[in-house]
Amino acid sequence: MRRVAGLAGGALLTLLVFYLLALLVAPPEPDRTQIVTPTSISMVDAPEQAQAQPSPTSPALPTPPSAPPPPPAAAPVPAAETPSPVAIPEPETPPMETPDATLDASLPELSETRPEPQPEPEPQPEPKAQPQPEPQPTQQTVAEAAPQPQSEPSQTEPAPQQPPKGTQASPRDVGQLQPTSRVNPSYPMRARRRGMEGYVEVSFIIQPDGRVDTGSLRVIDADPANVFDRAVEEAVSQWQFPPADDVRRATQRIQFQLEG
Repeated sequence: MRRVAGLAGGALLTLLVFYLLALLVAPPEPDRTQIVTPTSISMVDAPEQAQAQPSPTSPALPTPPSAPPPPPAAAPVPAAETPSPVAIPEPETPPMETPDATLDASLPELSETRPEPQPEPEPQPEPKAQPQPEPQPTQQTVAEAAPQPQSEPSQTEPAPQQPPKGTQASPRDVGQLQPTSRVNPSYPMRARRRGMEGYVEVSFIIQPDGRVDTGSLRVIDADPANVFDRAVEEAVSQWQFPPADDVRRATQRIQFQLEG
């Protein structure tokens, strides 16, 4: 029952909505003027009828009065036709006349030429990554001059006379003597950063026990000056030479070079 009542209510609601939409869409009707035609009614007395004697069987029935004629109906006024605002006829466009194109028979026929296929580029070999050489640590090299052979006294020369005791003998020059224990000088950091190279030549005295007299160290020549001097003096002061009976004076030339 609820379902039937729901369907009936939905149908009534749908009809009501359609009715309201029809009222909103329908064009308004023009006001109609009512034409009133006056009619005159005259009352006429009915003629007296002879009283008939009442019959004993049926009483006389009164005759109803005659009804007045109906007034003429007013002619309906025709409603003005209003154009619908929705339906607008589209104007018909006449078809365009296209002239017949005439082909010129004197023109040469076109021939289709296909483009030649381009050759595919050959794949280039991938460049092989060359291994970069590992940076080698810069090593300092100290090139020393070849020691000169120790001069031996000739047989014809007389033997050196021994100085008397109590007097200090002058050192004997031996040139560049090969040390038995050598300490290489360190390369100065300032010269290494600037890439400077050079040499230092020093003179010093060797004691009879083979040690270097530190106070006798003298720089004879240096290029550049005052760059490698200190490193040479500190290294040479730790050298050791073979012992001898006398005091000796030696010279040494040390070069500084950077590798790479």
